[in-house]
Amino acid sequence: MIDKRLVPYGGLKKEPFSGSHHGMRYFMNGDDGKSSTTFTVWVYPEPWCFEQTPDEEKESATFPLSDEGMDQAVDWLKERYETEKERWTKASQNMMHIT
Repeated sequence: MIDKRLVPYGGLKKEPFSGSHHGMRYFMNGDDGKSSTTFTVWVYPEPWCFEQTPDEEKESATFPLSDEGMDQAVDWLKERYETEKERWTKASQNMMHIT
């Protein structure tokens, strides 16, 4: 899945971070620019980017912008993946069929 050491959580104050895991995309962003103390993580199905995915297909959670908050976010991502594994697998399989 995601290794929290690869996510520069302090950098979320300046730039969002995104990735994917077997059909589940995720997008992280600081909530208040350079003065952020929290960040939000969204999950949504492939194939579209965050901006092109309808809001009703996204789920989100907010965490403190800290090492502990990143641990919580990674745990939440793992939980969302396991809980909806069938959804993500289907999204991954259908990705090449969408034009």
